[in-house]
Amino acid sequence: MDPALLDSGLAAALGLRFDAVGADEVVISWTVDERHLQPYGVVHGGVYCAVNETAASVAGSLWFGDRGRAVGVSNTTDFLRQAELGTDLTATASPVHRGRLQQLWSVETHDGDSRLVARGQVRLQNLPVD
Repeated sequence: MDPALLDSGLAAALGLRFDAVGADEVVISWTVDERHLQPYGVVHGGVYCAVNETAASVAGSLWFGDRGRAVGVSNTTDFLRQAELGTDLTATASPVHRGRLQQLWSVETHDGDSRLVARGQVRLQNLPVD
């Protein structure tokens, strides 16, 4: 995967930092700023969904490699604790299942005090090269 791709698109717009990138784990961190907030001053749930899909898709694509592409088909995220402006967050994607046709990834987001803030799972479809 071209590293420049990680610093583009939605990841760049959200200010995400890729701390670890591999086929078995992707770690993304960010500091909550105005871009991430909903009108009530806490992180918008869609940010967690976007981070989860980004982390799982990057890892899943690296694992699937030259065989084709891996694309998201399902994203379920539970929001467990509020995070406010200035909070440092870290999301870690780990594989649950990696099969011939699909993958399932778990993504946990913790705050700077190691408290679980959000947890999600992302199902990826493996699209083999024709």
